[in-house]
Amino acid sequence: MKEFGSAIYAAVRSGKLAEPFNAAMVKIACPGWAERTYYRFLSKHAKGNGKTTELFIRVGPGFYKLKNSN
Repeated sequence: MKEFGSAIYAAVRSGKLAEPFNAAMVKIACPGWAERTYYRFLSKHAKGNGKTTELFIRVGPGFYKLKNSN
């Protein structure tokens, strides 16, 4: 799954994916992953999840931005 996180970061950095983003937007910007991956990965890796790597910040219901973005 490290590749998926890297793909999301690259899509934001290149301008292909605007922040804040949701799962549907990530699916368009980073195609080719299992359907459930788009929805589970963002919430699983959101700040405050208490379980795993924090890559994103939840800014609203279903919307995220990169944790290390300006």
